[in-house]
Amino acid sequence: MKYGRKAGIVATAAVAALVFAGCSSDTSDTATDSSGTTDEEMYIALVSKGFQHQFWQAVKQGAEEKADELGITITFEGPASETEVDAQLQMLQTAIDKDPAAIGYAALDPEACVPLYENAEAAGIPIAQFDAPCNSDYGSSLSATDSMVAGALAADHMAELIGGSGEVAIVGHSQINSTGIERRDGFVERIESEYPDIEIVDIQYGEGDHLKSADIAKAMIAANPNLAGLYGTNEGSAIGIVNAANELGLEPGELTIIGFDSGAAQINAIKDGTMAGAITQDPIGIGKSVVEAAYNLANGEAVEDFYDTGSYWYDANNIDDPEIAAVLYD
Repeated sequence: MKYGRKAGIVATAAVAALVFAGCSSDTSDTATDSSGTTDEEMYIALVSKGFQHQFWQAVKQGAEEKADELGITITFEGPASETEVDAQLQMLQTAIDKDPAAIGYAALDPEACVPLYENAEAAGIPIAQFDAPCNSDYGSSLSATDSMVAGALAADHMAELIGGSGEVAIVGHSQINSTGIERRDGFVERIESEYPDIEIVDIQYGEGDHLKSADIAKAMIAANPNLAGLYGTNEGSAIGIVNAANELGLEPGELTIIGFDSGAAQINAIKDGTMAGAITQDPIGIGKSVVEAAYNLANGEAVEDFYDTGSYWYDANNIDDPEIAAVLYD
C-alpha cells in the first residue's frame, strides 16, 4: 500500500530476504511485555521501533488499554535503540513464526522489511502499521502522526519566535525512516515557502542519541555564530540540543530551541526556559489505534489507509491546559 505522504520503492529480493527469512530471535537483552495466550484469546504481536524511550512506553500503554478493552492478548517489543534495524527485523520474523492473528509493525527501515512482509503474506497474517510504514503493498493501514504537518507546525513556531528572520539548523534523528525524513522535510519546506528571510544553514543527524546530538549541536553553534534557532526532530535530538546549550553556558532564550515529542526532560526544559516549546504527538492514541486496526484486520473487517492521531504545539503558556496535558507523557 502506498501512502500519499511518501513514495514507496519496492526492495530487491537480495535485501535481507535470505538473511532473515525463517530465522528466530533471541531478545533476552530487550525488554518485552508478554502476558501469554490461551486458546480462547486472540493474539496480536506488536513490534515497535524501540522500547526504552518514553514515547514507546506511552504507545505500549495505549496498546495495552485497547487490548484490555477488546479482550485480546498482545505482546509489545522493540530494539533497545532505533538504529538496530537487524534486531527489529529478527523480532518481526519471530512474530510471524508465532502465527498471531495479526501483527502491528513500525518500520525502522522501510526497504529492509519488504521481504518479511512477503513472509507474513504467505502465512496469511495481516499487518497493521504504526508510526512509520514499510514500502510494501501488503501493509493494510497506518496509525501515525502526519509528520509533514507536524514539521510545518514546528517551522511556523520557530519563525514566530525568531521574528521571521535569521539562521536556523536542524538536528535530525534519521535519514532512513519516514518520521525522521518527514519531520525534517515538513520543517524545511515550510521555511522555504513561507519565510524567505530565514536560512537553514545546516542539517545533521544524531540518531536520536543524546550524546551524539549534543556534540552535533555544539559544533553547529560554534560554526554559526549568528545561529538563532535549533530544531530537534525527536526526544533524543531535542534533549541533545538542550544539553549542548547548558554545557556551553547559554542563557535561557539566547538560542531558540524547538523539540519534538514529550518526556520529563523536555517538559522541564520548557518550564525553565531553556527550550521554547515542542511538538507532541498522541502516542497513547497511536497504540490504541494500531491494536484496533489489527483486531479489525484479524476479523476480516475493513480499515482506513491512514489514521492521523494528530500533532500539537506546547510551550510554557499552554503546557498545563487539559487538552495538552492529555497528550504529554513523562
